[in-house]
Amino acid sequence: MVWGWVVVSVFTLCVGAAMAEICSAHPTSGGPYFWSAKLSTAKRAPLASWITGWFNLIGQVAVTTGISFACANFLSTTIAMGTSKYQPNEKTVIGIYAAVLAAQGLINTFGVHLLKYINNISIWWHALGTTALVIAVLAKAKTHQPAKFVFTQFYDGTGGWADRAGHGYVICIGILLAQYTLTGFDASAHMTEETTNAATAGSWGILMSIGVSAVLGWFLILGLLFSIQDYDATIGSSTGQPVAQIIIDAVGDRAAIALMVIIVVAMFFCGTFSITSNSRMMYAFSRDGALPGSTFFHKVDVKRKSPIRTVWLACVLSFILALPSLGSSVAFAAATSIATIGLYISYGIPILLRVIGRDRFKKGPWHLGAFSIPISVTAVIWIGTISILFILPQVNPVTKQTLNYSIVAVGIVMVYAMGLWFLSARRWFEGPRRQIQLQELGIDVMEPGAVERAEAEGRIKALEKETTT
Repeated sequence: MVWGWVVVSVFTLCVGAAMAEICSAHPTSGGPYFWSAKLSTAKRAPLASWITGWFNLIGQVAVTTGISFACANFLSTTIAMGTSKYQPNEKTVIGIYAAVLAAQGLINTFGVHLLKYINNISIWWHALGTTALVIAVLAKAKTHQPAKFVFTQFYDGTGGWADRAGHGYVICIGILLAQYTLTGFDASAHMTEETTNAATAGSWGILMSIGVSAVLGWFLILGLLFSIQDYDATIGSSTGQPVAQIIIDAVGDRAAIALMVIIVVAMFFCGTFSITSNSRMMYAFSRDGALPGSTFFHKVDVKRKSPIRTVWLACVLSFILALPSLGSSVAFAAATSIATIGLYISYGIPILLRVIGRDRFKKGPWHLGAFSIPISVTAVIWIGTISILFILPQVNPVTKQTLNYSIVAVGIVMVYAMGLWFLSARRWFEGPRRQIQLQELGIDVMEPGAVERAEAEGRIKALEKETTT
């Protein structure tokens, strides 16, 4: 885990640098979905944005599932630590998960005006909370593991894949959580139009989010590993959460509950903003008619200036994606696989298009110079590699309880998307061309009535009226 985190961080920085260069050239809030249309030829732009949009959609849904399902698991463990009357199981966890999603959906429905304040609280909560957790665990642990254990110990937690397929296989599939953790950095691109010096601010935001997460994450891993008291007892913890067991062994039961609350609240914040991002992407996709029921979901609430219907669509789809946890012991791993594959492929498509169309690509003020193509090619190769690795079995032996169903979920969505494309969408889907035009004119498409006012002022011509409620 220690060295896997470092390797993943390096390659993720390559992906981030390639995206940062594109963001500088095209500082639009649309992100990968918009970039694919801009970087492709006019003829291929609709198909490029269609594929990117669907991969991004399934990745966004799975990210919400991974974050909020983990939040529910940790909350369940925390409750069990506080009272012996509660015994967690698959059904109680899925119930808590539903409650977590409902709370996050309500915040995104009625508390939209509070999101910027919650975001500021979240930033400080993560920074101070992580620091406090690491210091507390290291300071209170009775003994510490030697450096040799932390940096050189190999452990096969897959049930025997090291014997069947070799240590290399275990190492490769073992980087999943590290790669999953370092996702979502395209959020900086989505905020470019709300910042000054957008052509450079978004690019630096992408790299800083990766860099800070990589450094803080590595120190968190080191702090926890050094503080392990009994390795076998930690892995076989009755809590079902090795991290929780490390904390309990280090600081005791009562203090452990406080530290677990810090983790749970941090996860809740992340899940809340994941739904925010998810719903905005679904709204943009429905504007172009790509989602089933687009007419219904293409609505912005006038009072709250938020796509309420896609907020709850995000919650429902995220809940459905976690239902296999009732009969699968690897549901969380599958959700993280789906999230990583979906999001990184949606990152990789515009990077690949930038490489293919390098002669027509116009660099922005933030660029990689002579390293542009080598870094972009490295990013594409890495994305292709992890997309294959993360559909492989995670647990041995492979049964219906341990099947990594990520390939099934991704496959079903892509068969539907490509089938719809060849049967119908290729004749009418134009991609985000209209949204690009509106945003380049400085029109906030999320504000009800903004397009109508622009039309009345003569700023845009012959554009279809926006439908809002």
